[in-house]
Amino acid sequence: MEEAAAVRRAATEAVGDIVPDALRSDIESLLADGSMVPGALTLLAATAPAEAPAEFEALDGLVERGAGVQLIYDGLRLTRDLAHEDPWSAGDRDRGDMGILAADVLVARGFYLLARTEAADRAVAVVRAFGRDQTHRREAADPSYDEHLERDVLDLALVAGTTAAGTEAPADREWVVDTLMASEFPTVADLDGESVRADLRRLAGGEGRPVERSGD
Repeated sequence: MEEAAAVRRAATEAVGDIVPDALRSDIESLLADGSMVPGALTLLAATAPAEAPAEFEALDGLVERGAGVQLIYDGLRLTRDLAHEDPWSAGDRDRGDMGILAADVLVARGFYLLARTEAADRAVAVVRAFGRDQTHRREAADPSYDEHLERDVLDLALVAGTTAAGTEAPADREWVVDTLMASEFPTVADLDGESVRADLRRLAGGEGRPVERSGD
């Protein structure tokens, strides 16, 4: 999928000056292996509406927005993984310390890319919600809190994408996230279908959830 490839390139470029080299290599490996769904959805949300440019390159700064959303997700995802695996308790302090540093860099660079966009406040809210959810998860031993990160990041992608042309993010967008998360976190291949684009066009037009869905 072209959108996912563009986001991966932009995200990798955004961390290209990180030192030491070992830290940058770890971050680049994480980006190479991870899901690009958050970043790709950002680009789709901006270009799917009928009145929007058909090509994501036509919207200045859009790919950087997608990379910002992606970096924040990857940083929080890494933080969550480290919290669950707890390499420090397993005696692998170096991996834990390097992982936390990488996660901090990813989130910070993501914030930098979104700082002057309409999605900045939503990005802050996502990170704060992540901290609360992980605290609740630990206290209640309830793994269902983990899913909140993916839902929140998909919502952030919709905000970053739909506002790329200077419009406000639709208030009624939760149904799109519900659809994307109907069974589990979608793959990039799941985004590459007409039903997803149709939903994003409906969102931009304020039409709401479709009564019936048709196949791609």
